Amino acid sequence: MKKKVIALLLAVTMVVGLTACGGGADTQQSTDNAQGTESSENTENADAAGTTAGGEKILSVQVGPDPETIDPALNSAVDGGNMLLHSFECLLTVDQEGKLAPGQAESWETSEDGLTWTFHLRDGLKWSDGSDLTANDFVYSWKRVCDPMVAAPYAETVLGMVAGFSDAIGGNLDALQVEATDDKTLVVTLSSPCSYFGSLAAFATLSPVQQATIDANGDAWATAAETYISNGPFYISEWVPGSHILMSKNTNYWNADAIKLDGIKWNLIEDANASYSAYQTGEVLMIKDVPTEEIPSLSGNSDFFVDPIIGTYYLSLNTQREPFTDARVRKALSLAIDREYVANTLMQGTYSPASNFMGPGWVDTDGSQFIDSANGGQPYIDTANYEANLEEAKQLLADAGYPDGEGFPSITYSTNDAGYHKVVAEYLQEAWAQLGIDCKVDIVEWASFTPMRRNGDYDASRNGWVGDYSDPSNMLDLLYSTNGNNDGKFSNAEYDAAIDVSRTTLDAAERSEALHTAEDILMEEAGCVPVAYYNDFWLQSDKITGSWHSPYGYWYFMYADIAE
Repeated sequence: MKKKVIALLLAVTMVVGLTACGGGADTQQSTDNAQGTESSENTENADAAGTTAGGEKILSVQVGPDPETIDPALNSAVDGGNMLLHSFECLLTVDQEGKLAPGQAESWETSEDGLTWTFHLRDGLKWSDGSDLTANDFVYSWKRVCDPMVAAPYAETVLGMVAGFSDAIGGNLDALQVEATDDKTLVVTLSSPCSYFGSLAAFATLSPVQQATIDANGDAWATAAETYISNGPFYISEWVPGSHILMSKNTNYWNADAIKLDGIKWNLIEDANASYSAYQTGEVLMIKDVPTEEIPSLSGNSDFFVDPIIGTYYLSLNTQREPFTDARVRKALSLAIDREYVANTLMQGTYSPASNFMGPGWVDTDGSQFIDSANGGQPYIDTANYEANLEEAKQLLADAGYPDGEGFPSITYSTNDAGYHKVVAEYLQEAWAQLGIDCKVDIVEWASFTPMRRNGDYDASRNGWVGDYSDPSNMLDLLYSTNGNNDGKFSNAEYDAAIDVSRTTLDAAERSEALHTAEDILMEEAGCVPVAYYNDFWLQSDKITGSWHSPYGYWYFMYADIAE
């Protein structure tokens, strides 16, 4: 009955949206050729978001609320990642076609055995304060990522293959085999070949940070405009928590002549309705957080975009707390979820039901889609056969000692209130009630949500991951027992062993087999609960030219312009 109530409420909001904003269409429709009436109204007001009294071009956008952190070593969220993308630049970058391109390094080469990577930096690199940037800055920054006192969540993912990592992560930072042979040359020695190391060299965690600034300000360096020294196309010139972060063009950036904008204003808005209002009035020209009730009326409009990204919306179950220590309980909670209903009804088709942990877009070692060879070519969860899944869930819970939920403790599901998160939480209450389980929902503000989850201060929680690069290890590494992003604290020796093989083998077929074995174990043990595959959906005025969106959930505005 409760599912029907949720669907009815959603249908009512759809009707309200249609009445308020006009026509609607399939949310999956390509926006390249779609026509709508909304965008012309918005672009008429775009000048308010595109210029200042002094005539500067300031692009005003919204990609999220106050980020938890924009310290490159500590960030693990997409909103913070978007800001880092514009304020910092790594050795390498990713171009509009998704290919590796020169960044701070103008060239690089790899030894025949794949163990030595040499990066050659550009001439005359500068920090945003005008001081010189050298290869030694990368040495310091990469060792800082390994510093146990910093506790970078990505440390193992991005540097685990570098020789000396195990000693460095234990505190002996100088053991990490990263060396500046001169001011313009960085040499990295790996303990085993890593075919995607170039992608890691383009990943924000490995951005250079200025040692003098950090030595003088400690962790606070990344919390104020005055101390936030960067090396990318923009630098932070103003920061008002709860309001906005203003980035201004960095004239010391090596490619400053190609930057057309004078600045980017990141509006720190958490409420989707407030974001939408700001877009309608022309205060901002792009918003990531679109009210879900508006989606039916926006679909088909030329300024409404839906673009697939590689990533999975999943749930973390705290495996260090009873009763989630039992794999049968975890699997029962997973199978009780009607993924087709969640993705196609609650999420209005803007997401896709997840049958596997690793969805579309991840590339196997032979260049094929990883999902095509998973589980012998069959889905781990038959999302089209929910009734059978529910019966299996009830049996698993009984086998675990909780027939019809008898004796099962009341649990709490934690989530932040954005997008579809709240309505999914309310649905989970209903889904798990069918097992006899009482579930309460705890809505947590974004600034507190990710630290709470990382610290394990929850029973069950919303989670998700968008790929940083297309190698399957990027997501499967999350569930490795010592990974800093392993929020559910899943620990399985066989899983770790499979990941270890994937990290060290030189044989592509053996590596593929190890990665697939890891997913087999993860899904059998329900180390996490995949629910849906991500798509990004957003509103963007056609006043913005020259920007692009990547399958990793990032918007590239550094070379954008604002049309007159």
